[in-house]
Amino acid sequence: MPDPGAYKEGGTWYIPADAEKPVDGRVRTGAYKKASSKIKLPLPVGISDYRVASTEYYYVDKTLMIKDFLDERPQVALFTRPRRFGKTLNMDMLRTFFEKTDEDTSVYFRDKAIWKQGEKYRAYQGKYPVIFLSFKDVKCETWQETLQKLAEIIGSEFARHTELLTTEACNDVDKATFRRIMERAASDVELSSALLTLTRMLHEHHKIAPIIIIDEYDTPIQQGHTRDFYDQVILFMRNLFSGGLKDNSHLTFGFLTGILRVAKESIFSGLNNLSVYSIMDDSFSEYFGFTHSEVKQMATYYGAGGNYSELCEWYDGYRFGESDIFNPWSVINYFQRKCKLQAYWVSTSSNDVIGEVLTAASTDLYEEMYALLRGETITAYINTGVIYPQIGTDPSSVYSFLLVTGYLKLVSVVPPLGEGALCEVALPNQEIAFVYKKEILDKLSVFIPQSLSISIQKAIYSGNVDSLQKQMRQLLLQSVSSFDTSHEDFYHGLLLGLCAMMDNRYYITSNRESGEGRFDIQLMPKTDNLPGILIEVKWMKNASQQDLAALAQSAIRQINEKHYETELRTHGVKQILKYGAAFSGKNVEISME
Repeated sequence: MPDPGAYKEGGTWYIPADAEKPVDGRVRTGAYKKASSKIKLPLPVGISDYRVASTEYYYVDKTLMIKDFLDERPQVALFTRPRRFGKTLNMDMLRTFFEKTDEDTSVYFRDKAIWKQGEKYRAYQGKYPVIFLSFKDVKCETWQETLQKLAEIIGSEFARHTELLTTEACNDVDKATFRRIMERAASDVELSSALLTLTRMLHEHHKIAPIIIIDEYDTPIQQGHTRDFYDQVILFMRNLFSGGLKDNSHLTFGFLTGILRVAKESIFSGLNNLSVYSIMDDSFSEYFGFTHSEVKQMATYYGAGGNYSELCEWYDGYRFGESDIFNPWSVINYFQRKCKLQAYWVSTSSNDVIGEVLTAASTDLYEEMYALLRGETITAYINTGVIYPQIGTDPSSVYSFLLVTGYLKLVSVVPPLGEGALCEVALPNQEIAFVYKKEILDKLSVFIPQSLSISIQKAIYSGNVDSLQKQMRQLLLQSVSSFDTSHEDFYHGLLLGLCAMMDNRYYITSNRESGEGRFDIQLMPKTDNLPGILIEVKWMKNASQQDLAALAQSAIRQINEKHYETELRTHGVKQILKYGAAFSGKNVEISME
């Protein structure tokens, strides 16, 4: 809104004509004039209230989502998208459009695209009682705290419908249950049946079946996974959703949003009226996030039309169905911060998924991560029905998680086989590349002090074996109790992570063919004044220092006998440092040639 005394009509802002400064309040008295085109609408950073966003801020019109929904008419629709891609604002838009209230809410749509579609669609506006629940803030440490938080959210929604306590259409038993839920005095069984109770009472009172909207339904489920109360939250959600959504004759439509589908736990067991719209589906693909035309229009409006290419490089790259999509949170913050390039999305959560993936990472996964950071495309099996516990148990689930949570983009899809499909995936943009790099460094910094990390890096590229061995021993003494050191992959991953911090000077690769075999780690210099580096890692259980010394020498011989330096020589690297690193528990022996 340009100033507190302004109002909007037909898409045009009007301000007081007889005052140099805005008048207090919004009383529309006296003379008004059109606002100058130089006055720009503020950006809706963190605004999820549709009424406010669509009247007082720059609003990207997504109301044709309503038309598409009414044309397709699934009874229950689940939209899965990454966080901060407009799910909550869209759900509030649907609520504002459909909900029957004392206010004439058509005013919020008369200048929007949906209103131009005709009476066929306008007839649905303001006709239904609506149940609206948002679980986006249910991030508790224990199941008991989570259940209490859910009871508060559900109880508050019951309190929005207190007309049901006095209506003659509902019986006294339901009214007593209603009051207990509203006052947070209900049993767990009554609470898990709350949606069924409320839909039935609303239907009986209003003579029209209500609409259920549940935003970020899977936030408590993710929290249950990370805080070890997964089974309890799954059981509760299954009962809650079954009552409200499964074979419920008191339901007109249901809308849900989340990041994951969470299908295999049977939360939606037997729900044959559920339609799932994931990032791989064409339907509704352009309504979550910004399209190219929407970003171009916004850039022109804020006088930054010349910045479009850098917007694409940093915040574009997502592909939902057939639509190319920008991250809306980052684009809005970019304009809000006067076109400052920054990784805005990374600061909106703890990125627990990336952290957990790295904790369970194999050497192959590390190598593929670095390939992604180099801008390469990799092939991965994608199943959008992936569930949280699969992160640590099913290596193939990693990329499914990264895709649905917004850390990867689809490049191409091989015809699907069953639930999943083989896909070409890559990093969407520079912002996500920053996230990957930051998460890798942050994970290592948990157990590697920065000063020690820098010392190890210096020793590696300066050829100071004594210093490198000393620093590595110190590192193992500090970290070995926190990590599984019973196999070579641990040490390989540790060294690979340390080398990754040197990616401003080197191209880091792992397990790649060169010469007559596959080297463990290679650092290809980006400039002529740096040496090339090859590292071969060995491990032996309960080895003596003498055994480790011999093992380190055998690693050097393997580098030479297999001619691992071939790729470096082919690229004109003249000086090559060859390291053999042998590990056993907290002990290390390093040889260099």
